[in-house]
Amino acid sequence: MLTPEETKELIKQVNELKQQIKELRTGLNQLNDQKEEYFSKKNKVSEQIKKLIHETIKLRKERNNLTSQVKKNKEERKKLNTDIQDKIKQIKEKHKERKEVEQKHNIKEKPSYIKASIERLEMQIETSALSFDKEKKIMKQIKDLKKKYKELQAVSDVWEKTSELSKNIDTERKTADKVHKEIQDRAKKSQEKHEIIITESKKIDELKLEEDNFNKQISAKKEEISKISTELEGKLRELSTLNSKLNIQNKEKKKKRENATKKKLSERKKEAEEKIKKGGKLTTEDLLALQSGE
Repeated sequence: MLTPEETKELIKQVNELKQQIKELRTGLNQLNDQKEEYFSKKNKVSEQIKKLIHETIKLRKERNNLTSQVKKNKEERKKLNTDIQDKIKQIKEKHKERKEVEQKHNIKEKPSYIKASIERLEMQIETSALSFDKEKKIMKQIKDLKKKYKELQAVSDVWEKTSELSKNIDTERKTADKVHKEIQDRAKKSQEKHEIIITESKKIDELKLEEDNFNKQISAKKEEISKISTELEGKLRELSTLNSKLNIQNKEKKKKRENATKKKLSERKKEAEEKIKKGGKLTTEDLLALQSGE
């Protein structure tokens, strides 16, 4: 049985523990709220990272596809330029061949010009009334021109081939210019996407640092929560022990009161029974005392 001073001290300790437990629970709730806030912010950052990574992967595929197309375009342009150079070389050779033929046959006119002259003279013979000498003279001119035209056939073939090569070169140059423009456009788009990738990659790195910082703060809060939870458990065990002592004390007090009450009732009952024997007048308390013993 505790003394009144010991009981008073015990109650004081219980009240102090209850206050400490209340403060610890309040602290835990605050820490948990802070931890959940960090979790929420961290999840938002993680979603941003996930979205940016998805966009970056898409951009990389688009950039790589453009780069691949540029590579193919460059190969095509190279092939066209090589072909153009080969044709230019052939034209130079044909020009050289034409000059050799022209020098060999002392040719100064174009075959088309000689052919037109032949046709003009033939028309003159057919449509004009010419004297015999005049017609004979024109016929000789036609004969000489036809001989010369025949000699020019080699040059004519060279001119035709040269003209055909020139047309092919013009066509291929237009195609090469078109391909070159495609290269420039695709290379520009590829570079733009590459720059966006670099910018977004930097943003991802920055967000990852932010995410790591939130993770560190969350870990720190978890450690604080664990530490306070351990302290709280200890306080709760201590409170349980003190409450057990108080309960024992209260039971003992109750039992003592009950015993005192029984003793008092027993004494009153005896007094009431003596009154009955002596014929005395019973009070309400006497009647209650007698009833408690039934």
